[in-house]
Amino acid sequence: MFYLILAVIIVLIIFGPRLWVNYAIRKHNKPIEEMPGTGAELAEHLIERFKLEGVTVKKTAKDEDYYSPTEKIVGLSPEVYDGKSISAIAIAAHEVGHAIQYIKQEPVSRLRDKYTGRAVAAQNFGIIILSLSPLLGGMARTPVVIGILALAGILAMLSSVVLHALILPEEYDASFGKALPILNEGYLPPEHMPAARQVLKACALTYVAGALADILSVWRWLAILR
Repeated sequence: MFYLILAVIIVLIIFGPRLWVNYAIRKHNKPIEEMPGTGAELAEHLIERFKLEGVTVKKTAKDEDYYSPTEKIVGLSPEVYDGKSISAIAIAAHEVGHAIQYIKQEPVSRLRDKYTGRAVAAQNFGIIILSLSPLLGGMARTPVVIGILALAGILAMLSSVVLHALILPEEYDASFGKALPILNEGYLPPEHMPAARQVLKACALTYVAGALADILSVWRWLAILR
């Protein structure tokens, strides 16, 4: 019973944030007919309003919402690009918030550049170490080597989560330092603002939620190693 409870707690820690993020976005994804424009139209309007020169809006694949500072592209998924829901408007404003950070060269915009690459590298290193540990352990003919390598791989995977967490200030600024004040200027009626705030919080937590879910791969590798 103890191990069952422990397993449930671990699953909730790993998947809870991601499930909440998906729930918050889908909960407020219902089209609102009286919405004056789509997510793409709002993004284009804000780009023009804040004079974000060179920034364009592009329709991307499902669940792919981002801002690319190298291409100066606000990428919006179909449900956001064409959507007239609170989620569509909030997500579009959040991604334009990132564009504002980069175009104005705000210090907070450097967090993603500084830590995202390291987080991906740490995750890839962990996967490589975990995949090679049985082979290297067999060559050394001792389970101690496997244990050391497995521990190194797990620590690398966990460090990826920590590095993603270091990007949170940038994400929170895009949501609550940029998007929320903009939407409060009349882009959404006051009665829709609590829902927009919830969606913007989900946007800010997307990276960390995804990194936590990736920890599941550690348990898969441990099962293989056993």
